[in-house]
Parts: sequence; structure tokens; C-alpha cells
Amino acid sequence: MSGWIYVLLGAALALGLVWVRKSLWGFKAQKPEDYEDENPTFDVRQHLNGPILCEGVIYGPLGRVSSRFVADFDATWEGNTGIMKERFVYDDGSVQDREWHLTLQDNGRIRARAPDVVGVGEGRQSGSSVLLRYDIRLPEASGGHVLNTVDWMYLTPNGTIMNRSQFRKFGIKVAELVATMRPKET
Repeated sequence: MSGWIYVLLGAALALGLVWVRKSLWGFKAQKPEDYEDENPTFDVRQHLNGPILCEGVIYGPLGRVSSRFVADFDATWEGNTGIMKERFVYDDGSVQDREWHLTLQDNGRIRARAPDVVGVGEGRQSGSSVLLRYDIRLPEASGGHVLNTVDWMYLTPNGTIMNRSQFRKFGIKVAELVATMRPKET
């Protein structure tokens, strides 16, 4: 009987260590405050404005590239309210359109709506970064699942935005996106 207690204690310790690692050192452990003193300062009204070229890859749950894409964004702002239209073209030839409606509050908080976002996305710009959290409904062709999404965007010194997003279902990471965004040459 005491052997089982050691097995259970070992399993509990292992789960506890995994939780501590994810809570203190993982992707989800980042906070906007971690970047508030970093430059250049990311202002969504400036850096997510006009025509933008986005290129990226999506990794599946096993860490292998499952899709590549190129996207054209066009963002316009009127004061603290913006609309960003996105058109993704994937390596399999499929096309996806999305239109974000963004509201920037005076304290740097962001509210975001889109047709495939369940409820309202919320985030914050801070220093050289932007965080956005939302639940996204996949197209029916992809199962129609609702995934919890965490987007981090980081502004680099040359003005390129690096985007890293993780998508989770029941707390388990099912996909990750890495992309660059930069002003489109006219």
C-alpha cells in the first residue's frame, strides 16, 4: 500500500512542477508590465495602420508546421477606434477574411471584436508589446471549435512586428502561430 502513496506523491509533484513552470516561466506567464519600460513604444494606432504585409506559419499540436500563409491587412483609425481588415491566403490555396473592430482606451487597454471572435477580446499595449486575449471560433470546415487565444505582438527597432499566438482547447495547446507584420511597400 505504501508503494502507491509514493507513486501518487510523485505524480502530484510532477504535475505541480509542470504547473509552476507554465505559471512562472512559460508563454502564458508574460504580463504587459514585463515590457512597459522597453522601446520602441508600440502604439496600435501608428503601427497597425495603413496597408500591412503579414507572413507566417502555424504549428500543430506536435510542433510541426501545419500551414503557411501570407496576408494583407488594411487598418484605419479614427481617434481611438480602428478597423483592421485581414485577408489570409494559405499554402493550400484557401482564403480567409476577418474584420477587426478595435477600441483603444486611454489607459492602453484594447477591446477587440470580429465576427469569428466569441464575445469581446481584451488586451493592452505596454512599452514595446501588445497583448490580446480572445476566444475564436474556427470555420466549420476546421471543426467549428472555439479556441482560447493569446496573442503577443512585439515591436522591433526597425518597425517590424513579431507576432506569436497560442491557441488552446481545454487548456491544452493545439496550435501556435508565428508571423511578421510590416508596412506594405506601395
